[in-house]
Amino acid sequence: MGKAGECCSTQLIDGDGTFNISGLDNFTKEVNLRECGLSYAVVSIMGPQSSGKSTLLNNLFGTNFREMDAFRGRSQTTKGIWLARCADIEPCTLVMDLEGTDGRERGEDDTAFEKQSSLFALAVSDIVLINMWCHDIGREQAANKPLLKTVFQVMMRLFSPRKTTLLFVIRDKTRTPLESLEPILREDIQKIWDSVPKPQAHKETPLSEFFNVEVVALSSYEEKEEQFKEQVASLRQRFFHSIAPGGLAGDRRGVVPASGFSFSAQQIWKIIKENKDLDLPAHKVMVATVRCEEIANEKFACLTTNEDWCQLEEAVQSGSVMGFGKKLSLIVDTCLAEYDAEAIYFDEGVRTAKRNQLEAKVLQLVQPAYQSMLSHVRSRTLDNFKEAFSKALNEGEGFALAACHCTKISMTQFDEGCADAAIQQANWDPSKVRDKLQRDIDAHVTSVRADKLAELTALYEKKLSVALAEPVEALLDAASNDTWPTIRKLLQRETKAAVSGLSGALSGFDMDEETVNKMLASLEDYASGVVESKAREEAGRVLIRMKDRFSTLFSRDSDSMPRVWTGKEDIRAITKAARSASLKLLSVMAAVRLDDNVDNIENTLSLALVDANNNGATSKSITSFDPLASSTWEEVPSKRTLITPVQCKNLWRQFKAETEYSVSQAISAQEANKRNNNWLPPPWAIVALIVLGFNEFMTLLRNPLYLGVIFVAFLLGKALWVQLDISGEFRNGALPGLLSLSTKFLPTVMNLLKRLAEEGQKPVAPDAQRNPSSESKNLGNGIHAYNDLMSSASSTVTSSKNGSEYSSTLEQDKVK
Repeated sequence: MGKAGECCSTQLIDGDGTFNISGLDNFTKEVNLRECGLSYAVVSIMGPQSSGKSTLLNNLFGTNFREMDAFRGRSQTTKGIWLARCADIEPCTLVMDLEGTDGRERGEDDTAFEKQSSLFALAVSDIVLINMWCHDIGREQAANKPLLKTVFQVMMRLFSPRKTTLLFVIRDKTRTPLESLEPILREDIQKIWDSVPKPQAHKETPLSEFFNVEVVALSSYEEKEEQFKEQVASLRQRFFHSIAPGGLAGDRRGVVPASGFSFSAQQIWKIIKENKDLDLPAHKVMVATVRCEEIANEKFACLTTNEDWCQLEEAVQSGSVMGFGKKLSLIVDTCLAEYDAEAIYFDEGVRTAKRNQLEAKVLQLVQPAYQSMLSHVRSRTLDNFKEAFSKALNEGEGFALAACHCTKISMTQFDEGCADAAIQQANWDPSKVRDKLQRDIDAHVTSVRADKLAELTALYEKKLSVALAEPVEALLDAASNDTWPTIRKLLQRETKAAVSGLSGALSGFDMDEETVNKMLASLEDYASGVVESKAREEAGRVLIRMKDRFSTLFSRDSDSMPRVWTGKEDIRAITKAARSASLKLLSVMAAVRLDDNVDNIENTLSLALVDANNNGATSKSITSFDPLASSTWEEVPSKRTLITPVQCKNLWRQFKAETEYSVSQAISAQEANKRNNNWLPPPWAIVALIVLGFNEFMTLLRNPLYLGVIFVAFLLGKALWVQLDISGEFRNGALPGLLSLSTKFLPTVMNLLKRLAEEGQKPVAPDAQRNPSSESKNLGNGIHAYNDLMSSASSTVTSSKNGSEYSSTLEQDKVK
């Protein structure tokens, strides 16, 4: 494909009038003509032989047309019509160099090709350069005047009108100014146009309807070369954007899209040739052509129905055929031999040409079978390679060595199969199929390598996960000063072992050092990622860990036994120690420390959260600076930060709030224990009770009935105490307890009276009067009824305990 700025050329029509169809197709592909749409122009040049047309085109458009050697005399240089692309001109401009007119090589009477080529140029060109000598202006038989006259007439008869630009280039301009030469030239052209017989539709059509006439003059190329080149350079500028409105290419009414240029040119030349009928073949050649073609078609038809060929074609469709090349060569050779036997007496040139056509046609017929055979050979070789390669790997052979060895054997097998499939009459190249086999083998090796490497990587990553995850979790849970140094040592030890193992496993793959280093580095990164991931996971549960550590240290002693708050323990010191341990855990979890850099996180947290609380309001009054009012730690990159200072502050606040209850419970338990140990009143109170209560005590001794009343009152009070669960009601406060008791007192009293009434109405046993101890039994029955009442009260309290507690809570909320 030609690049922009390069000149591509081809012979469009040879000297015998043969249209170069394939050459034109290749040319249009090289210049990308199909992609131009309507943005292209066609320029052609006409003029006498040896008038410098090719020289002008080469200088004007940068083409490479052959020029006449002046030292060898004046002779025909260009034969037929040549086509080239102008260099560095936009839009894409094609230029045609026509064979010169009035040449002595064709003779005086052979002017048919001159007329045909000139007519062809006018039909397909947007701009036609008429190359003429300055001294020919005004002469009757010069400047292509008779030729133009004929072309004008035939053009109107064969083609629809198309406005073409005729650019007359006056060569070797003399001292006569162009202003004087141009009117004479235009007058001569008008006379030719007026003298041409025209169809009725164009009787009054002016020349300007078909042509734009332009005139330009150039100095002598040989005598004034520099001036000639300057004028040519100026003229070249007119061909830039020639198809734009007002450009040199005219109105382009008949232009065809660039993709149809090749076909259009072929049809135009066909019409021109048929009009003159100048190239009819000789009778002998014609008969040979027809007959040889009939024989060739007959032999080809016989081949398509040949039994051996049909069987071979069917066999190769289903699988590989041994000796395929020899069998097919014999079939093709038989077909060509039969053609030679029947066509031997015909013209040798035609016979040979048709034989070549038959051979090409036969080879085209059998080539799919050959390709199928190659496909079977390729598939079989690939399957054998996969099997051999897998077997070699399973036997423990190194990956790279096994791949190289098996590939070499497989390619040798394929070459042997190709040699068996080749036929004598064709030199078909199996390199494409061989390349495809090589690509398939390489792809399989790559796939297996990727799978093996993935397995190795996954194996060592799994080992690292097992070796690091749980130990790191345990170390982080312990949270001491040696936590991260221990983690670093663990990481280095396990990573070194994994990298060493993977490096040894990769040695058999024959991989480049850069790839191996990348994989090892990736494994190291994975190990660090496991530690960091586990650290981030544990950091997400840091509050739970802190509370567990606090609970363990606060609720259990140094022997891991539950603490009993007897009143002798220093709760403040125990609380401080437990919170310090929890703070240590928070500082360890705050950042990932996989390097030896030292940070100040623990001191910052201690000063901000522990010392600040101990100092209390004094610290706040001294300074308002909060070291935790930040989202980053000093000397700690953000990517290694697990818990920011602000988050630490919030976690600590939440931690203190959630552990405050345990501390208050311990204090309450300690105070309750102290009260229980001191249940007796002071001695002076006991002496006062004895002195002041002596009279009352003597009154009770003199009146035993008071004791019975007091005993009954005690029983009723005890029953009410149990039934109403007074101690439980006042657990949530005095006011909520009173409110709850006020709602339950009357129903409870009624229930007790009802039970006593039921017990009193029970029938007396028949032998009650005969029993001398009936009174004592009645007293026992009363006590038994009291016990039943107390049991009922206990069950009632138990069943309604949750409800009463919930009711007390609600009452307390209401009071608050």
